[in-house]
Amino acid sequence: MNKLLLSEIQSEEKDLLQILVMLEEYIFQDSFALNDDFMNLELPLSPQILEVEHYKDIECSLDTLEQIIMQCQAVIEDIESPLEQTEILINQLYFQHLFIDRKRTVWPVDAFKVASSLNNRLMSPIIKAAFITEIINACGFETDIVFVPNNVMVRICCDDQFAIIFDPITGESLDWQELDLRLDELDGDPSEHELVTMKQQAILVEHLSVFKNALIKEQSFDRALRCVDILVSLNPDDPLQRRDRGFLLHQLDCFKVAVDDYRYFVEQCPKDPAAQLLKLQLDNFMLSETVFH
Repeated sequence: MNKLLLSEIQSEEKDLLQILVMLEEYIFQDSFALNDDFMNLELPLSPQILEVEHYKDIECSLDTLEQIIMQCQAVIEDIESPLEQTEILINQLYFQHLFIDRKRTVWPVDAFKVASSLNNRLMSPIIKAAFITEIINACGFETDIVFVPNNVMVRICCDDQFAIIFDPITGESLDWQELDLRLDELDGDPSEHELVTMKQQAILVEHLSVFKNALIKEQSFDRALRCVDILVSLNPDDPLQRRDRGFLLHQLDCFKVAVDDYRYFVEQCPKDPAAQLLKLQLDNFMLSETVFH
């Protein structure tokens, strides 16, 4: 795991789209190393996006994004009501700019490529949420990413009293009744439930987890291993991520290296059916090692 990359993605001061581009570069390129020139690039546009000269699609992405921002700003210019402005912005993005999509269990890998996903209008949930917040923030609103069981959603604060919360994939908004029902699923006193902005690390964990599943489906195990290496670095004690890392190492014919991760999962989740099967596999492996020696 690249320590410099890890320090950058753990920084709350970094722009989300910057980090998504860094992750894309790290996961997709065969050999990638962050250097000082890369980390110190100036971000000339607002909203800020990392501009990487050798990454050809980024120029196109920046042009597309800038055009969308300019059109969104123009369409609300003569409208006074903030609530009406936000409703028009959502319609502009999802219907005029074709952001509308359907939910998927597993996303295609291309949906995780920041530049091409915007150009092709096939964006994974977090990438789309990141683009939407950048665009609407540039239109003068306070926009953030929130978690509403069981979805990552976008919230636009229209003014001190009103906010619109909607699904970044479909553009469908929640009414207050549905929001209350969703929040009732959370643990604790319902009267104390409130929506808070997701921390950047939580957003990246969500992104990398979905990204990892897409890569596993396409049997791109080496790239999926890069995803899970970052996830384990962010949450070293997560037994499910340790299990997945063990699985990927196993698929890459590194079973001896996978043993420690498998064993950790078995110890932390002994009642999990997968842990019981893995325990038998580990016992057989240790027995064969003993016989061999």
